[in-house]
Amino acid sequence: MEIVAFGVQADERPFLDKAFAGRHQVRSLDVFLNRDTAPIARGYEIVSSSVNADLGADVLQTLAAGGTKMIAQRSTGFNNIDLEAAADLGMSIGRVSFYSPHAVAEFAWTLALAVNRRIVRATNRTRNFDFRLDGLMGRDLRGRTAGVVGTGKIGEAFTRIAHGFGMNLLGWDLAENPRCIELGMKYVTRERLFAEADLITLHVPLVADTRRLVDAAALDAMKDDAILVNSSRGGLVDTAALVETLKAGRLTGVGLDVYEEEAKFFFFDKSLDIIDDDTLARLMTFGNVLVTSHQAYFTEEAVGQIVETTVANVEDYLAHRTNENMLVTRGQLPTAGR
Repeated sequence: MEIVAFGVQADERPFLDKAFAGRHQVRSLDVFLNRDTAPIARGYEIVSSSVNADLGADVLQTLAAGGTKMIAQRSTGFNNIDLEAAADLGMSIGRVSFYSPHAVAEFAWTLALAVNRRIVRATNRTRNFDFRLDGLMGRDLRGRTAGVVGTGKIGEAFTRIAHGFGMNLLGWDLAENPRCIELGMKYVTRERLFAEADLITLHVPLVADTRRLVDAAALDAMKDDAILVNSSRGGLVDTAALVETLKAGRLTGVGLDVYEEEAKFFFFDKSLDIIDDDTLARLMTFGNVLVTSHQAYFTEEAVGQIVETTVANVEDYLAHRTNENMLVTRGQLPTAGR
């Protein structure tokens, strides 16, 4: 069977080719799946999508009309998919429920350390042979408090690193992780975590209850010299409120690997374009803000696991099997996917 895969990065393509070799043919495209590109999938029973695909009802209807019956998304989050519409159309939807948590946790720490020690500012200076230290002073993290919002696999991996730094640990989640408690984590209310943590990192999924979890009130509660890191989903942070906080001279640093409206920008070369997103443009003007383009997951190990799981989802679909990664199976929406 021939499968069409959308949003394939150049470094990802060899992983897809190798994983599907001898099983199915893969047509890898660098364009992302949305209402404009959905007609490309006509005639393909199986479509693979990437993290920023638009799989709203109208896109799903176009895909279904063209013969698509199964979508294998190469990411964990599925807030971009209208699952009820997929069920009504009789489609199957698979995702990657798990891949290397260390990839994201280590990158979140990369952002935290970079903004704390002013790495970007320092390297920009030294490239111009400016070796002054003015404005580059950071802080020891040992003895300070890390606040981990979401203590699943990624949050736990982040916590283990924080423990290695000798930090005090606060956590917030719907369910406590006993392995984090063993490391010395104390679970507190969300409000207390925001108020007491020196470093706050977000590792929860984007659902209705977590959208704009970090709003104006949460930002107001944070210490003036706190560090905020988001490597999960852009919609967790009210970016307009964050800009206002930064304009007030608050927060030591912010590391963002995700952005609310990233689908219009991330993974594209916009260097010659006029950026009409005033919020994103303003974010880029702050010297203590570091923005990367949703690359926290992008390691050999994580991409390899993502592709392997995608292959397994395709094979299970073809064999009329289901698995824990299936959000919709031939029009049936499991309770976990509601």
